[in-house]
Amino acid sequence: MTATLSSTKTRAALRTSARVSAELLLVLLMLTVTLWVVGRMWSVVWPLVLGLLLTTLTWPLTRFLRSRGWKPALAASVVTVLFLLVAAGAVALIAVPVASQSGELTDGVVEGIQKLREWAAGPPLNIGDAQINKAFDTAVARAQDGLGSMVTTVVTGVSTVVNGVVTAVLALFLMFFFLKDGPRFLPWLARQLPGRLATDVPTVAARGWDTLGSFVRSQAAVGLLDAVLIGLGLWVLGVPLVLPLAVLTFVSAFVPIIGALFAGFVAVLIALVSNGLTDALIVLAIIVVVQQLEGNVFQPMIQSRGLGLHAAVILLAVTLGGSLVGIVGSLLAVPIAALIAVVWNYVREQLSDPSQEPGTDGSDTGAVVLS
Repeated sequence: MTATLSSTKTRAALRTSARVSAELLLVLLMLTVTLWVVGRMWSVVWPLVLGLLLTTLTWPLTRFLRSRGWKPALAASVVTVLFLLVAAGAVALIAVPVASQSGELTDGVVEGIQKLREWAAGPPLNIGDAQINKAFDTAVARAQDGLGSMVTTVVTGVSTVVNGVVTAVLALFLMFFFLKDGPRFLPWLARQLPGRLATDVPTVAARGWDTLGSFVRSQAAVGLLDAVLIGLGLWVLGVPLVLPLAVLTFVSAFVPIIGALFAGFVAVLIALVSNGLTDALIVLAIIVVVQQLEGNVFQPMIQSRGLGLHAAVILLAVTLGGSLVGIVGSLLAVPIAALIAVVWNYVREQLSDPSQEPGTDGSDTGAVVLS
């Protein structure tokens, strides 16, 4: 006998679905408005983000000086000056040579892609149909258009340069104030918030700061090791453009998964063009070995606490960030996803039954920010 649907349960299910849908729409509307406001305030938000990222790198030295009795302002000033000297030295020793060889790097990548196309068109693959050729020609045309727009921007984009300088100066000033007054931020924030927010918001901020600092410092250290090891391998094989490729490897480390694939692909293409197939395969083997060492040795040793994100989540976050905001979105996607995970974990702790959720007795409240 066929069971009939209960009208009461059906109406209850529909009401629940409608209520949940309305709540989700409100949440999406709030997120849309928030993103719109952030976009309108990007000239202020971007220096703030850069200042926080720089602070995560320079805070350990500042904390060390303050623990030795240095005044906060003096420690922050010394660290800021040291950072400027290191940055100026990097520009003089690395950025200028890399910029001078960037054209050769681009030409090498294009020539390498052309060689791959010729190889794929021959046996045993014999991929030479018109659609593949048309797709390749379209990609080349888009790349040329992009390069043309970049050249136009460099020639006529004085305002862009000025904006970049203003952003860098603001980020440095913010870094100085974060280093000097950072430990007083959470107590001040707690005094400004009413009721339970005075506890919840500082706790989430502290955990977010720990997560952000762990990500930036670990990625910088791992990226430096990758750049040194891969750069040494390229130098031993006699592959040209070693310095630009090493710098590209270091920068790409801040874009997990996709960054490593991109930097390795470029290095293999340059080796293929300049040294031939054998050296290209050797470079590929070096990159694979270094990436395995990174994933199984370097990262666990350097990064004591992971971000708590699955590799698929990281991949999707990087892809979404890159499609929405470009390279800036790719760089910031993983830290933002990790901060969202911090907020979600804290909310889940507060909504869970303490008897069923061990570790939610308040023992893991997060360290005080910048302490």
